[in-house]
Amino acid sequence: MRLSTWDPFTEMETVLNRYRPQASETHTQTMTKADWYPVVDVTESEGAFHLHAELPGVEKDQINLSVQDGVLTISGQRKSQHESTEGKLHRIERTYGSFVRNFNLPENVDVQQVAARYQDGVLEVDIPKAEQAQPKRIDVSIN
Repeated sequence: MRLSTWDPFTEMETVLNRYRPQASETHTQTMTKADWYPVVDVTESEGAFHLHAELPGVEKDQINLSVQDGVLTISGQRKSQHESTEGKLHRIERTYGSFVRNFNLPENVDVQQVAARYQDGVLEVDIPKAEQAQPKRIDVSIN
């Protein structure tokens, strides 16, 4: 009887795969089918929402950003750097291909003022909050 040896790297990969984002029917509002998913942080300040997406190896012209029907969509593509079949490839862990992330925006944002910057593989999107209508004070007079 041959005993198999424990491989901690294989076990860790199995555990990580359980928690990686997967496209499914229940996640359609935040993710759609794609080759990979960039990780994203979303924060809120007093005047805006801020989104930071890690897109290492993605060229600026390969990123598409749009807002439609209250949904912010980030999509694009990371091209493989291993097009050549010359030489041996011992390990490829980075994913390549298309990506799509969708985010439902709250009603209190000004989609006309959304701004984005891309530097050092990080996409930063600022989504300003809309000016709230101030309540108007109505004086009651005595007749």
